[in-house]
Amino acid sequence: MTESSPFARFWREETLRDWVAAAAQRTPLGVAILGPGGPITYAELHARALGLAAQLRALGVGRGDVVAAQLPNSVEFILTYLAIGYARAILQTLHMPYRAAEIEPLLKHGGAKIVVCLAQMKDFEPAETMLSLRARLPMLKHVIAVGDNPPEGAVAFAAPPGSDLAERPVADDIFVLLYTSGTVAAPKGVPTPYKKFLANARLSAPELGIDSDSILLSAAPFSHLYGLFSVNLALAAHATVALLPAFAPPALAEAIDAFRPTGLFTAPAHMSACLQAGLLTPERLRSLQFLQISGSACPPQLARAIQDMMPDGKVVQLWGMSEMQAGAFNRPNDSEMARMESAGRASPGTELRIILDGAVAPSDEEGELQVRGASVFEGYRDNAEATASAFTTDGWFRTGDLARMDADGNIRITGRLKEIINRGGVKFNPADIEALIDRHAAVLQSAIVPMPDPVLGEKACCFAVLKPNATLTLDDIRAWLTQHAISKTKWPERLEIVAEMPMTPTRKIKKAELAKRVAGG
Repeated sequence: MTESSPFARFWREETLRDWVAAAAQRTPLGVAILGPGGPITYAELHARALGLAAQLRALGVGRGDVVAAQLPNSVEFILTYLAIGYARAILQTLHMPYRAAEIEPLLKHGGAKIVVCLAQMKDFEPAETMLSLRARLPMLKHVIAVGDNPPEGAVAFAAPPGSDLAERPVADDIFVLLYTSGTVAAPKGVPTPYKKFLANARLSAPELGIDSDSILLSAAPFSHLYGLFSVNLALAAHATVALLPAFAPPALAEAIDAFRPTGLFTAPAHMSACLQAGLLTPERLRSLQFLQISGSACPPQLARAIQDMMPDGKVVQLWGMSEMQAGAFNRPNDSEMARMESAGRASPGTELRIILDGAVAPSDEEGELQVRGASVFEGYRDNAEATASAFTTDGWFRTGDLARMDADGNIRITGRLKEIINRGGVKFNPADIEALIDRHAAVLQSAIVPMPDPVLGEKACCFAVLKPNATLTLDDIRAWLTQHAISKTKWPERLEIVAEMPMTPTRKIKKAELAKRVAGG
C-alpha cells in the first residue's frame, strides 16, 4: 500500500519516539506507567528508552535489525519496545509460555540479532535457553537478560537515562514483527510500519473516550497484538499504562483495586475465570469507563453478566488481527444490543465486507469477513505463497473468519472457515452449537472439532470441561440439542471430557491440538 493509496490520508509522519517525546516535553511529570515499582513519568520513560537504545546501538543494532523480546507485561517490556524503535530496529515478540521448540523457528525465521528476556523464571531459564540456541542461529549475537544474576555470556539489561540519538526513526520504518498462529511449521510473520498501526491507535483512542487522564490496564500479554494495542492507545493519548505482569484472576482483581483503571482490556476466558471465582463486583469495577473484550467471540450472556456489574461503565467488544491491529470495535455509546452481541463497527480508516458465494452478502447473512484499510499489512515476511493467498484480486485481505454484518455495519464473528465441519457434504459451523452446549448446566467450556470418518469424511467430536462435581454424557448433549431444535446433522457423535482445554497464550482454544487427539478415530 503506497502513498497513492486511498487510505494514505489517515497516515502521519509519526513514530513512538515522537509520541513519547511530545508527552515528555508537554507534561514531563505526567504518569506513563503504573506498576509494582511505583509510577514512571513520561520524562523518565523517554530518557530511559534513549539509554536502552544507546545500549542496543553499542551492541550493533541498526536500522532494520530484528530484536526479539520474551518479557511479561512490565516496565522492561515497554522500555524495550520503545528503545528498539528509537534505534530504528524491529521488535519481534515471543509469548511467555513459549519454550525452545517454539522459540527457535521463530528466531530463525525473523533473523533476530538480539533477544531480550528474563534471567530466571520459576520453571524456566530463558536467558540460558536463548544462549544455547546461538550455535544454531548464526544471526543471534547477544542475549540481554532482565533481572538478577544473568548467566555467563548474557548482557545485563540496563536502561539508564540517555541523550537523544543522531538518527531518528521515521513513519515508514518497520517497527514490529508479529507472528500469527501455526508458527512452527510455516511461520507467518507480519511486518508493520509505524504509519499503519499508529494511525489505527491514534484514530481509535478518542472513539473509546481515551485521553491523557485515562489509565489503561491489559489482562492480555503485550507480546500479543491486543495487549500491544492497549499500549499504543495509551501512548497515542499520553495516557497511563497500568501493569499486570501475568494474568490470574486474583492478580487482575488486585491490579484493578490498586490502579483504578478507566479502561480494561480482556478476553472472554479472563472474564469467565473471574466470574467463576466471584471476583467481579460493582465496587471493584466502578472506576471503569469501558471494559473491552476481544481475542475470541464473546458469548452474549457473558457480556451481559459483566455489564450488570458495571455501574458507571460500558462493556464493549473488539475484533482484530496481527495483520491490521483493531479492525472493528463497539463505541461506548453504541446500543446495548450492539455491544452485547457484536464486535462493533469498522475502526476509523477501515472497510469491512462479508463475501458469500463470490459476492457481497446481504445483511445478516454469514460469509467470509474481508477487510482493507489504513492499518492492513502488505504481506507476510518471506512467505510469498501465504501472501498471495491472503488477498483477493481486488485487494481485500481474506481474514479467514466467518461473520455476519447487520444493517448498521456491526459484525458478529461466527467461526473460522477452517473450522467448518464437512459431514458427508453437509457443511456446518460448530460455533453456534458450542455456544449452546456452553449453556448446559454441567458445562464450563466446550469445543467441537472434526474427526475422520471412513464413510462421511468427517464427524463432530465435542470436548467439554465440566463444572465441579458435574457429570455429562453424549446422550445428555443430544437431549439438550433436541430440546433446542438443533438438526441431528450438527450433533456431535463423540464426547471427550477433559480437565482443561489446551489454550494459546492469548487464551484461545487450540482446536488443532484437539483434532489431533481424535485423528485416530
